[in-house]
Order: sequence, then C-alpha cells, then structure tokens
Amino acid sequence: MALYEHVFLARQDLSSQQVDALVEQYKGVVEANGGSIGRVENWGLKSLTYRIRKNRKAYFTLMDMTAPAAAVQELERQMGLSEDVLRFMTIRVDAHEEGPSAMMQKRDRDDRPGDRGPRGDRGDRGPRGDRDDRPRRPREHSDGGAQ
Repeated sequence: MALYEHVFLARQDLSSQQVDALVEQYKGVVEANGGSIGRVENWGLKSLTYRIRKNRKAYFTLMDMTAPAAAVQELERQMGLSEDVLRFMTIRVDAHEEGPSAMMQKRDRDDRPGDRGPRGDRGDRGPRGDRDDRPRRPREHSDGGAQ
C-alpha cells in the first residue's frame, strides 16, 4: 500500500466538533476500503488568500494515510460531493514525517513567550526619543510645485 498526505479545507461556519466528525467519517471511508489513517492534525481556522465559495476562512486538517488507490479515490469522491469540504489535496509520499508538520512547528514558534514579533528584541538600542527635532523638507505638490 502507498503512503499519502491528505489536506482538506472545511467551511468556516462549522464547529470544531463538526470538523472532528468529518475526520471520523472520512477515516471510516479509508478503513472500509482497506487503508488506515495515521496522524491527524487540525491546523485550525485560518484566513484564505482568496474567497472559495463565498468563504473567507476555512478549517485546515492534515491526515497521514496508508491506503490502496481505490480508498483514496473513494475518499476524494465523497469529499467532492460534500458541501462542507471546500478544497482537498492528496499527495503520495515516500515516508510520513515524524513529529509535527511544518504548519504546527510554525505555530509553536509563533507562540513562544517573550518573543517580540518578527523583528525580535531591540537589544541595547534604547528608545527612539523625540523625533520632532529632525529637519524637515518642504512638501512638493503634484501640480508642478506652484502653490
């Protein structure tokens, strides 16, 4: 049997329990067709880059599968029929990753205590102080400089 990673996006108006129920439903489909589900990661509700079926956000879920091709085809067929699933993608992999996926590692890195944002701590630079003592240039107008 082949190894797969499967990611699907569920509608934003579902509850977490409904998303978990979808995962259990699709886990049953794979197991009924001779496969098995390994790791399941719920990445949570995330913003989409563009709208999908009038949704601006979606619940992202990753599933690691060991399954025959027929099980993957049936899983994708049922997801295509479901109104709760916005998008899905299945990728065949050589081996499943150990530990958390890259999305979960990113979340762990972002949630560290004491982290001062993407630029880090200012160190010994000190405060900016009063910025009004800088000399200012006169503004240029868009009408050719005439005032």
